[in-house]
Amino acid sequence: MSSSSYDLIYQLHNDNKTLSATTREREMERDKDYGAFMERFTVQPTPSSQQRLLDGLTFAVKDIFDMDGHVTGFGNPDWAQTHSPALATAPAVLAVLRAGATCVGKTVMDEMAYSINGENVHYGTPTNPCAPDRVPGGSSSGSAVGVGASLVDFSLGTDTGGSIRVPASYCGIFGFRPSHGAVSTAGLVPMAQSFDTAGWFARDPVILSRVGSILLQLPDNGLVRPSKIIIAEDCFKLLSIPSARIKNVLVEAVKQIYGDNTLSYVNLGDNVEHNVPSLKNFMRKDIQSQEFNIEPLVALSNAMRLLQRYEFNNNHGEWVKTVKPHLGPGIAERVWEAINARGDNIDACLLVKTELQAALRGLLGDLDVLAIPTVPGPPPKLQTEAASLETFRVRAFSLLSVAGVSGFCQVSIPLGMYDNLPVSVSLLARSGSDKFLLNTVETLYGTLKEQAEIAEIPSS
Repeated sequence: MSSSSYDLIYQLHNDNKTLSATTREREMERDKDYGAFMERFTVQPTPSSQQRLLDGLTFAVKDIFDMDGHVTGFGNPDWAQTHSPALATAPAVLAVLRAGATCVGKTVMDEMAYSINGENVHYGTPTNPCAPDRVPGGSSSGSAVGVGASLVDFSLGTDTGGSIRVPASYCGIFGFRPSHGAVSTAGLVPMAQSFDTAGWFARDPVILSRVGSILLQLPDNGLVRPSKIIIAEDCFKLLSIPSARIKNVLVEAVKQIYGDNTLSYVNLGDNVEHNVPSLKNFMRKDIQSQEFNIEPLVALSNAMRLLQRYEFNNNHGEWVKTVKPHLGPGIAERVWEAINARGDNIDACLLVKTELQAALRGLLGDLDVLAIPTVPGPPPKLQTEAASLETFRVRAFSLLSVAGVSGFCQVSIPLGMYDNLPVSVSLLARSGSDKFLLNTVETLYGTLKEQAEIAEIPSS
């Protein structure tokens, strides 16, 4: 063998050692930040004359928001490779920078925002800081993990079908989905515009509310007492853990702060079925044969899914068919199902939206709050077969579709742990009542934590 051949082998050996070292460094860095970040960088607060409510706070941004000079990756390497760096920063990001917060990077998300699990085959699955063997929830997975692991004070994400509320519940933090249209979605890659919202995560209700004051651009009218807090009793029956352990925590906290007279109860499924007649177009016979569910809410989620597919296809169908991106399991099936969908019954979907908005306005007054579970149970284990999660998914989207289709605001509130897994409850309010809902959470949360401890759910 010639000396040049030996030199080449030696060089290749050294190159491999260097690559291995680089890979190890990346893995160590990933372990340090729980795999939450796509890229780390620092953007300092923007000089501003306005009150800087977020001074000294750090935040991270889901990789669906444009940031000047950075490629918006949308959770998929083929998307990143076929798109140029953004020429401007999304208004929602600019707003929190002007309020004094410092951005420290972009976070991992589910591919094309088309999952609520939080698993990404290309960039890795962010580690759930509450339960490392469980999914973190998606699609705003990295943003939730960054907050849950105390890597940042708050983070920005999006919620179309549940992508703020689900990871907030799974990671034991607060997650706020604002009223549809209340926060600018300019400079975001759209998923389905009828449902897309820009939301945020925080570990405590004070920061959650302060971020809301900036993004909602609404004056704080102070704490206003809710007229009613309405418990959707049928929805709590969807829980896979003892429903009383969640519902009773909320009920006792409300009694202590506002008194018995504030509490009211409703069968939400019956209310929706009676007041949303167009749902008959989305009732399927197979719903009745499944384990316990709320048929009108399953029909509601069917209508939402149909319109979501239609809009996703309008937004991204041409790119998917042209590029044929490599997509992970579960995501690929959903994306191509959307691309190949016929687009029937879209007018009926839009009518359901209109009827549901009217129905929930009839149920909830201006100062009323609706309580439901955020999700039907604790986070599933990593890499669980999709088929075994079908009942869970049906129940989850039944709950998530209420705010999704109506456009009402919703907050997921952590209630500590049950069997060493995070649990939560959600509150909803009328569209436009976002600041009222945030203030209600601030008032309630201290007593909620106390009641969680009494109920032997160790508070986080």
